[in-house]
Amino acid sequence: MRGKPKQNPERKTGMARLWQLASEKRLLVTCSCVLAVISVAVSFVPFIAIYYIIREIVTHFADQSAMDAAYMVKLGWLACGGAACAIVLNFAALMCSHVAAFTTLYKLKLDFARHIASLPLGFHSENSTGKLRKIVDENIEKLEEFIAHQLPDLVGSFAMPVFTLVVLFSFDWRLGLASLIPIVIAYLIQMTAFGQESVKTFMSQYQNSLEEMNNAAVEYVRGISVVKAFNQTIFSFRRFHDTIKSYGVFVKNYTLGFETPMVFFVLVINSVYLFLIPVIILLAGGADDYARFALAAVFYLIFSLSLTAPFTKLMYVSEIGTRIADGIERMDRILDIAPLPETSDPKLANGYSVSFENVTFTYNDENEAVALSDVSFTAAQGEITALVGPSGSGKSTLAHLIPRFYDVEKGAVIIGGTDIRDMSGEYLMSIVSFVFQDVFLFKQSIADNILIGNKNTSADDVIKASKAAQCHEFIEKLPQGYNTVTGAKNIHLSGGERQRIVIARAILKDAPVIVLDEATAFADPENEQKIQLAFEKLMKNKTVIIIAHRLSTVRGADKIVVIDQGRVAEEGRHDELLAANGRYRRMWEQYTGAIDWTLTRKEKEHV
Repeated sequence: MRGKPKQNPERKTGMARLWQLASEKRLLVTCSCVLAVISVAVSFVPFIAIYYIIREIVTHFADQSAMDAAYMVKLGWLACGGAACAIVLNFAALMCSHVAAFTTLYKLKLDFARHIASLPLGFHSENSTGKLRKIVDENIEKLEEFIAHQLPDLVGSFAMPVFTLVVLFSFDWRLGLASLIPIVIAYLIQMTAFGQESVKTFMSQYQNSLEEMNNAAVEYVRGISVVKAFNQTIFSFRRFHDTIKSYGVFVKNYTLGFETPMVFFVLVINSVYLFLIPVIILLAGGADDYARFALAAVFYLIFSLSLTAPFTKLMYVSEIGTRIADGIERMDRILDIAPLPETSDPKLANGYSVSFENVTFTYNDENEAVALSDVSFTAAQGEITALVGPSGSGKSTLAHLIPRFYDVEKGAVIIGGTDIRDMSGEYLMSIVSFVFQDVFLFKQSIADNILIGNKNTSADDVIKASKAAQCHEFIEKLPQGYNTVTGAKNIHLSGGERQRIVIARAILKDAPVIVLDEATAFADPENEQKIQLAFEKLMKNKTVIIIAHRLSTVRGADKIVVIDQGRVAEEGRHDELLAANGRYRRMWEQYTGAIDWTLTRKEKEHV
């Protein structure tokens, strides 16, 4: 059965989850936040210094000789020093936050990679590489942006209004209140527009759209040869084209929906002085100390111009934080999928026969058709057991259950008298080798690709395995021989050659149980012959379970198990099954009839 995400009660969501992740490096994050707050506080020093400079000028405007030049110079240096100190403190805050971010990012990516590696292969077959790549490369990566940049800005932006209020009400509370009113109005507009539940829904849809485009892009790139071969364009690749188009329409409509509130927010937050001027005119006539009032008015007009940046930053930091939080939530859904349970008392196999005992399996519990129903048969040790049947009958599902890519719903898979659920995962993988039709080679040297089968072997063992797999000859002809990197420029391996490298990997592993799933399905006759020779070495004295549509390849098997609609229809040797005149005989007749079929061209009839 497939593992499902389960909510971890210890994990928080939204911005609280971002703070939880950021606290992994608590000391550095705390230092960054404290330094950011101090930096904000110090950034007000130049404005205060300017206020006192203006006051000195206004106070002694009539008698300029009475001005204290030394005092104003000190205030000037204080303003410069405050600005420089704010920059240095902000730099120090960013240094702390960056170190914390990169350390947290490294650990999180490593933990995520370890987690998905611990999940059964069934999980990976159900989740596209585009989706997982986006989580690792984008969603987790954005956490670095939050901790390194957004977190200090967020703390500083929240501290800014506090210090702003102190300054606004320190010199003239009436002008301070007039300056505060447009800020409150601007944020009411923002909260009305961005505080709706629809914004969270949009973030989820936004991430879904990006995942769809990633998946479609990966599929398009992989199928580019087909697209080019049929002289098609991207527009003919309907899914990719439609995901891009729908994403563009969706984002455009959403953006236009916020056009009006954003315009008003920007207009109001940039027009604080427009609210101040009428108040200044209104209060100027009744001022007891006109010079002092004029000083305050000039100061507030200057100070209002500096309010735009921090409050605008606070808006964008909040929006970016919401987007990053949604991406991290998607990562958490994967992290909440539990690996298959491991036994606390692992056992070893007493022999290597493979038995299915009344196995019932469903890929999904939610009203999905049963893939296997009450399947029972035994693949004897040292023999070749073939699984045959029509497409979708459950053959590959059986192959996937042997190395425990999934857990069965009912019944048990037994190797050597031991339920595979009672074995450790590492031990089970050590006794089972599998070769599938989909071949994957890492972008490493051919030797390294073969050594994946067994890291604790020598170069001589690699060569022996390659010779047994019928691939030593073509490897030697490559530019760097066994050191040639697969996937490198001008290095092209055929499907059959890649298949034989994978078989060499399996030979080097030397596991007692071999599972072959359609391993020669796409091989040409020459390569198929060489692959068959390689299989002879691979399968010698092993328990072999082979799946093939080409019935001729399993004709000599010790046992043939016919699977039909998730059940065992019949089993026996080739001749026995033909004599039984059942499902296998009909399959054999269809197969031999297809072999005899030839393509002919009907001559045109002349009238």
